[in-house]
Amino acid sequence: MQTIVLASQKGGAGKTTLTAHLAIAAEKAGDSPCVLIDTDPQASLAAWWNGRKEDTPAFAPATLKELSSILKSLEAAGYAYAFIDTPPAITESIRAVVKLADFVLIPTRPSPHDLRAIGRTVELANETSRPFGFVVTQAKPNSRLTVQAMAVLSTHGVVAPSIIHDRVDFAGSMIDGRSVLEIDPRGRSAAEIVELWSFVKERIAENHKKRKQDKPKTR
Repeated sequence: MQTIVLASQKGGAGKTTLTAHLAIAAEKAGDSPCVLIDTDPQASLAAWWNGRKEDTPAFAPATLKELSSILKSLEAAGYAYAFIDTPPAITESIRAVVKLADFVLIPTRPSPHDLRAIGRTVELANETSRPFGFVVTQAKPNSRLTVQAMAVLSTHGVVAPSIIHDRVDFAGSMIDGRSVLEIDPRGRSAAEIVELWSFVKERIAENHKKRKQDKPKTR
């Protein structure tokens, strides 16, 4: 099982929305079964899932203390991907979650305040030796700020080619436990999420391949 953790020191970057949407994108792409885990005390992801009519993706309640053992149990149960939402703060508890990640996705809005806040999240990923990447969220169409943000982020790590634009359908879909992939599967928002999942999946595969190549050979 591969574990994807969404983390960002800055609140409002869209971690919960992306966590839910990526899990659904993975399910629809046949990369299932998937499971969601909410480590944010606000429990927004859990509230979204409780309002959902579909059975997939699954949801697994877990405290930070039991997260490691829960992930092992989920892997044994045959889940392919676990998607973990985190609080908007960098603390020792978040460090514990990031250490369990196969990939850390850092959502970042194209604003000076958000870009200044990425440093601590990047440090955390590096300190725990976890592979990570950025995704620009809540972007305005044809905005020079978006281009500038991607340029700045690329100096710190890999940036998803999929830009998540600021559209009301993202927020609207989260009200009743759905996603843009279900409300308007042929829309631009859905296409952005599908492209983002392809990026995340490819990065995980590349990192897995690299780990196998770097693993010392035994005689």
